[in-house]
Formats: sequence, C-alpha cells, structure tokens
Amino acid sequence: MSGSALIYDKEMTRYKLLWTDPVCEIETPERLMVSYEALKSKGLEQRCESFPIREATEEEILLAHSKEYLEAVKQTPHLSLEELRTFTQQYSDVYFHPNIYHCAKMAVGATIQLVDNVMTGKVRNGMALVRPPGHHSQRNAANGFCVFNNVAIAAVHAKNHYNLSSVLYFSWHRYEHRSFWPYLAESDFDGVGKGKGAGFNINLPWNKVGMTNSDYLYAFFQVLLPVAYEFDPELVLICAGFDSAIGDPEGHMCASPEIFGHLTHLLMSLAKGRLCVVLEGGYNMSSLAQSVCQTVQTLLGDPTPVLASVGSPCHSALESVQNVRAVHQNYWNCFKHIGEQELLCVRSLSFLHFPQGLHDRASVMQAVLCLLLPMAYEFDPGLVVQVLGKCNSKQEVPIWAQLTSLLQGLAQGKTLALLQVSTDMARAGLWASLSGSPGPSLGPLGTPLAENMEALEAQRQRLKSQWGLLLKTGVSSIFNDFAKP
Repeated sequence: MSGSALIYDKEMTRYKLLWTDPVCEIETPERLMVSYEALKSKGLEQRCESFPIREATEEEILLAHSKEYLEAVKQTPHLSLEELRTFTQQYSDVYFHPNIYHCAKMAVGATIQLVDNVMTGKVRNGMALVRPPGHHSQRNAANGFCVFNNVAIAAVHAKNHYNLSSVLYFSWHRYEHRSFWPYLAESDFDGVGKGKGAGFNINLPWNKVGMTNSDYLYAFFQVLLPVAYEFDPELVLICAGFDSAIGDPEGHMCASPEIFGHLTHLLMSLAKGRLCVVLEGGYNMSSLAQSVCQTVQTLLGDPTPVLASVGSPCHSALESVQNVRAVHQNYWNCFKHIGEQELLCVRSLSFLHFPQGLHDRASVMQAVLCLLLPMAYEFDPGLVVQVLGKCNSKQEVPIWAQLTSLLQGLAQGKTLALLQVSTDMARAGLWASLSGSPGPSLGPLGTPLAENMEALEAQRQRLKSQWGLLLKTGVSSIFNDFAKP
C-alpha cells in the first residue's frame, strides 16, 4: 500500500451565492479553484493518484441525515430565486443554489471514494477537495455553509463496510466562552458525549483569537496524540478547516500554513498510515492554497518545512487544554495521573529512568508525546541523531519505530540513526520508518504505571520553566466548579 490520492472535480465549483449576504459571501467557488491550481503549479497534482467521483446515493446520505431533511434539500433544484432565499432563511449562515444539491452529493461521494480507496489499499492516504463543506451540518438542518456532513457520513460508511469498532471525535474550534457562532453549550470542554459515547467526544474550545503554531502543537502533544495512541484507530479522518490559518476572515487565528504539514505528519504514524483529509473551511485564498499544498506534500512523504519561533502557548490555550485533560481523566488512561496543580517542564529525556523500562508502553508514549516531541519542536534541530542501544525485544522495536516516524517531522526529515547492538527485526523496523512507512500499531496501551509517572514528574519538576511547550496551568476554577457534587 503506497501513494496518495487527490479527489477533485471541477463540478463542485458550479454553485455560488445569488444574493447579497455579508456572512455567506466568503464561501465562493474560488476556494476550490485556487487550492487545485496551487497543487498543479507545484507539480503535486501529478504525483497523486486520481480517481473518478460519483454522487452519493440517498441511502448513504441517510447514514447521517433524516429522510425529512433529505427530501427538503432534494426540492431546491426546482425552486425560484425567491423560493431559494425563503428556504435558506430557516437555517443559519448558509445559502442554497439550484446546483448545490448536486454538488453536495458529489462532496459526500468524493469523501466516501477517498475512504474506500484508502481502506482497500489502493492508496495509503489522500485528500479530497470538496465543496460544500460538511462539518457544521446537522441531522435535520443545513448550517454554516454546510449541506450534508461529508465526514460523518464517511465515518459511518467506514464502520459499516470495514467492520470498524468505534469512533473517536476530536474538535478544536473558535468558541470564546460561547460568544462565537454557533454558540453551542455542548461545544465546550465538558461536552464529552453521552451513554456509550461518553469520553469519545473531545472538544477543545479556543476562547480567544490569535492562536499560534505553539498553541496548536501544544494541544496535539497534550491532548490529541496521547488519546489517539491509546485509542489505536484503524482509520484517521481529518476535517481540514484551514480557517485557522493566518489572515482568515472567519477564524482570526495565526497558524502558519507550514504547521498543517507538521500536524498531518504527526497523525501519519497512526492507523498504519491510513489517513483521509477532507477540505472544510478556509477563506483567505493565499493561506488556503498554501495550507492545502503543505498538507498534500506531507501526505506524499516530502520533508516538513522548518517552523520558526515555536515557544510557549498562551495562557488561554493552557487553560483550555488543562480543562479538557481534567474532564476526560475518568475516560482515558493517559490522563489518570493528572495533579490538581500542574506546572511541569522537562529538558531532556536522557536523564529519565523508568523503573519498568520500555516494557510499560503507555508510560514511554507519555514521555514521547508529552515531553520529547514538544521539546524537540521548540529546540528546532538541524539534524536528528538517534542512538539505539540494545533493542531486541518485540516490545521495544515498535516503540522505536514509532518514535523514528514521529521524529521525521523535524529537521526537514534529516535523521542519522546509530545502532549499537540490534537484531534483524530492529534494523528492519527502523529502516521502514526512516523510509517513510508508518509506524506499527502499538495496540491497547493501558494505564501508565504510577511509579513511571512519578519518575516523569520528578524530571519535570527538576527541569521546569526551561521549555515553553511543556508549561501547564492548574485546573481552572471552571472545572473545579463543574466537578463539585
């Protein structure tokens, strides 16, 4: 299984806003056009595998939407301009066009096509450039430029067709303490899901604008990656909302286009590399085009670009991350050993000794994801040198292979590996990771051993305040109030 898919059809540009609406005017056909043209101009489109797109069937759309809503949308191709405007007014921040139903079916079909090609091994990963976006769409309503929920439908399709067991949902989003659209209480950090889904719904609210690369990396290292490795997915679906990129009129964040290459890379070691990226938001044409290119370059295996000025996350990001970790403490083993007042930093893992060694994979991955990678990204090395001592056991080799894959995102992929004593299995695993293959699955990680977490904490306390990406704040009063009986 190798190669990357690019799913695109110009047909999805054939609808636009037909009346004046200051909110919706930023969602234009040019979003898709500039993204695709940027890929072509850099030669990336030619390096990808292309596949024909089909419309989604009604049965597929009904995987995530009600029959009543589908029947209503089906009528839109036959409505007059005034009837379309009236129809639109029952929903929030969205518009309809005579061709939008066709394009929405194409967007769902393209997303499913990408999932099928990845799951059947035709390609390892890929990106779908689709329009209209889907992530705001609800079961019974269009919402936020979205008609059908492309990725939600594809996730249910993947579960049904490939026997996937469960779904983990992670979202970071502009929230501003519920003062930003769509003003949903369930989008706050304590919206953890219900019933059997409790703990599988992770919301990370950004409560201020201007979040930077450091804030996004911090959220990855402290929340998403620890949970993702514990969850051990068989498929990763990314709703690629590039409205978090700098200059976007909707997001008002400050993430650089280069960060999306790094975030993509950090997810490529999961699910044996089965990764599907689906375009959602992004309304600054320059940032959008650059961000799409960075994402596709990373999917193709190109070295990730250098990130400048990675440092401390802002206090608001610290607070949001700590609230998420605290409220999910009862659902995820990786958060079991959280203290009430955390201010933890580590300088070097070379001083770290786990009483149980590398046999406790959960503790080792906590050290890698929450300490080593944040420090490495802040240090910004020009070369990564790995020195492996005796590495022979079946427990150790997958961890080193995963670590090698993750470190490929640094120093534009320039890595020197020195093996002191190793087996054929160790050499093969390391070589595969150095060659761009995804790291092997670590399986269920379990709960980190308390003594190992104490050793980790001791190093953090001894070396605190040295590394900005490892700063933490105490659990906020918001959570303390929420946790009271």
